[in-house]
Amino acid sequence: MAIAAWRKGVAEFVGAFTLIFIGAGAIISTGGTDLLLIALAHGLAIGVMASAFAHISGGHFNPAVTLGALVGRQISLRLALLYWASQLLGATVAAVALLGVFPAQEWQTYHLGTPALGPAVGWGTAILVEAILTFFLVSVVYGTGIDPKGSFNAVGGLAIGLTIALDIMMGGPLTGAAMNPARWFGPAIVAQFFDNWYVYWIGPFIGAIVAGLLYANVFLEKPR
Repeated sequence: MAIAAWRKGVAEFVGAFTLIFIGAGAIISTGGTDLLLIALAHGLAIGVMASAFAHISGGHFNPAVTLGALVGRQISLRLALLYWASQLLGATVAAVALLGVFPAQEWQTYHLGTPALGPAVGWGTAILVEAILTFFLVSVVYGTGIDPKGSFNAVGGLAIGLTIALDIMMGGPLTGAAMNPARWFGPAIVAQFFDNWYVYWIGPFIGAIVAGLLYANVFLEKPR
């Protein structure tokens, strides 16, 4: 039975909400100092949500992942637009929810967990880092969730979650390792913090496009 588009949109909303509420919340609650915990919070949030909702929506929870699927012709433009709206809305609602959890003096210091560039990291380097990290993520989503011969049934969302965690362990101190425009969008809109905003759109979208085109045209077997 085909799954209604609105059900897919709700699944994408919930997944994006979870990522921002848990991920950004971990940054605020730890004072942004525990990189391992922050990485695991993001990775586990996506890992469990992908395991729960991948059979409904594919478990994107990320406009860049959806773009990667779109350029690889694995999703229609109409459905991609629905996913993008659901993801950005879920991220924004989660950021609003964090306002009710943390007092202003706590979240303002970290701009509600909005990703930011590290000291001496230029915009060019930041875009490169975000692009490469997102390339890894979208490639793993293809290999475990989109490719019919992939390993999703065996590992669930584990590989996707671990990819996010390892990306943050490397890129967190440099760019915040968003890999996801929605991860930036929700907290930034609510906290009104827009420094280097373009990094978190250009970098992930470049990485997603390259990964989507590469996997779809080189690794994904075409039906005969």
